[in-house]
Amino acid sequence: MKNSSRFKLMVGLGILILVWLFFQFDLDQYFSLVNLKNELDRLRAYYQENMGLTIGVYMAVYIIMSALSLPGATVLTLAGGALFGFFAGVVIVSFASTIGATLAFLLSRYIFRDWVQTKFYNKINVINAGIKKEGGFYLFTLRLVPVFPFFMINLAMGLTPIPTGLFYLVSQLGMFPGTIVYINAGTQLAKIDSLGGILSPALLFAFALLGLFPFFVKKSIGWMKLRKVYANYLKPIKFDYNIVVIGAGAAGLVSSYIASAVKAKVALVEENKMGGDCLNTGCVPSKALIASAKLLSQAARGKEFGVENTKISFDFAGVMDRVQSMVKKIAPHDSVERYTKLGVTCVQGRAKIVSPFNVRVKGPDGEQVLITRNIIVATGAKPAIPLLKGIEKVEYLTSDTIWDIRTLPERLVVLGAGPIGCELAQAFARLGSKVTLVQRGGRILKKEDPDAAKIVMDRFSAEGMELCLNHKARQIRVDGGQNLLVCEHLGKEVLIPFDRILVALGRTPNIAGFGLEELGVTLSRSGHIETNGFLQTNYPNIFCCGDVHGRYLFTHTAAHEAWYASVNALFGRFKKFRVDYSVIPWATYTDPGIARVGINEQEAKALGIDYEKVIYKMDDLDRAVADSQPSGFVKVLTPPGRDKILGVTIVGHHGADIIAEFVLAMKYGLGLNKILGTIHIYPTMAEANKYAAGQWKKSHAPRKLLMWVERFHAWMRN
Repeated sequence: MKNSSRFKLMVGLGILILVWLFFQFDLDQYFSLVNLKNELDRLRAYYQENMGLTIGVYMAVYIIMSALSLPGATVLTLAGGALFGFFAGVVIVSFASTIGATLAFLLSRYIFRDWVQTKFYNKINVINAGIKKEGGFYLFTLRLVPVFPFFMINLAMGLTPIPTGLFYLVSQLGMFPGTIVYINAGTQLAKIDSLGGILSPALLFAFALLGLFPFFVKKSIGWMKLRKVYANYLKPIKFDYNIVVIGAGAAGLVSSYIASAVKAKVALVEENKMGGDCLNTGCVPSKALIASAKLLSQAARGKEFGVENTKISFDFAGVMDRVQSMVKKIAPHDSVERYTKLGVTCVQGRAKIVSPFNVRVKGPDGEQVLITRNIIVATGAKPAIPLLKGIEKVEYLTSDTIWDIRTLPERLVVLGAGPIGCELAQAFARLGSKVTLVQRGGRILKKEDPDAAKIVMDRFSAEGMELCLNHKARQIRVDGGQNLLVCEHLGKEVLIPFDRILVALGRTPNIAGFGLEELGVTLSRSGHIETNGFLQTNYPNIFCCGDVHGRYLFTHTAAHEAWYASVNALFGRFKKFRVDYSVIPWATYTDPGIARVGINEQEAKALGIDYEKVIYKMDDLDRAVADSQPSGFVKVLTPPGRDKILGVTIVGHHGADIIAEFVLAMKYGLGLNKILGTIHIYPTMAEANKYAAGQWKKSHAPRKLLMWVERFHAWMRN
């Protein structure tokens, strides 16, 4: 990587030297309009005697000038018309200019693209997505208007992911009209007094209209598509609601809250319980269960804290009742009463979108149709159930149904080692179940770096959990009242007995039965609702946010998307906001936990992003040692030689809380030097952030300067 960077630097310096020599030896004087007029007769005579050689030299010079982004392309184009005539000149210049532009594009891509993509990767994703989708269109529009400096377009496009072949083809087509104008002017060179006179105001206006033509075409096509989308539906003259939100989970609640806060009339439709998965079957109950299990774990470690006889007796049913009581305590935050007071019309029932403007709701009080200008689909997701032979023979558990049990399973198999599976597996192991965690792959928490996942995996083993990695579940058997999970491991059949089995293999979007299929709302291959960057579906007035959208399956990202969905729905005709996914944090609440923001090492390697890392281990942190929680580390990725934060992984006690400092820093472009210069309370877990920044600073200390400083101090002593 260093050798590659060094070679890129050498190439860049070589180009700068060539440009410097060009001006140092006044070579630009040969590419002036005056010089061309003075030398035209001699050049024409030479061309008549050496046609092939003249064309070859001309093209070579043109290509080199364009590739190095040197001034003079305009005069060279005029020379092409004056020397070769109109038709030959157009062909020669068209190919020479496009080849030169493509070489400039490739040089920019080779020297600068990796650096730009790494430095601005948080912000450049949107540009990359736009270029991948419509890069040819944007380039064509810019090429049509000669007011835009072509050399700047070449260099800028080299920083994007537009394919080289597409760049070449579009450039040749887009520059063709301008080439014709300049070649034609070159055939009448004697009449031209200055380069500025070639493009008259009228001609510039014509080019501007030509540049706008693709936009008009695009808008017209979009308008026709829009008419086709809504062709079968009668738009109401009057609407009862500005927005109807389907689903009262995190995404739906926040969407409704924002809409009501800006005085829009909004209806919120929920078939089951307000609060959705997060309140009723996800975040809240799981964290309440984890808290009870952690208390038991700490009691079991009593001797480490100098406390004897810390054995705790408990009733599992009582633990699960406490979980439900915590849900009830938080439920008023998401209740019908609260949202009604906020001005939201809460409707209980099953919603079905019967047209882009009508939502039919069947509920306890009968059926009603809500007429709305916009619809936000926030129907969430549900546990994914595998096509596992024999699974119907047992009463399997999911993250939705596990909260109903009141008898602790003696033997619990957890199928899947993602965040949900790992969190619940550890909680039940601490409550006393013999837990077997079955994972198809070779490690748990596969989205995390191996060194982070290993710390959690080692804790699981130390706490008595059985980890069956590289075990592929094949079927479930029931033999003589005995439940068996049949797995394949290293080509052999493995039988795992269990009393209950928890299926934790991810989540699938709730799309069935809401009218989406009948309406023709576009779905992705994974079954999630497909949207553009503004969270619009293929029906521009139907928006989508939260788990059913499927970008990030977190409560906080559902709420984040909800702001964009509701604001774009209400005010999109004036201003639309593209969703910002640049800084998304998340955490897995195992013990020790893992918190993340930005990219980790395995993602950086997959993306080809060059990085440095610093790791500060928690066993060196006073507070972690005092709390007997020394496991884990803070790992920070930065670009080579810079303190900009690319990503952070924290493993350890309260990692999900202390990572907030890094989230803020990444959001507002603060580097490790700023964190190092911030006072942190002693002793706290958050000091780990400062110490990690300190390690980065130490590794980037100015060695030569320190050597001279050391000599200065020695001189002062003498």
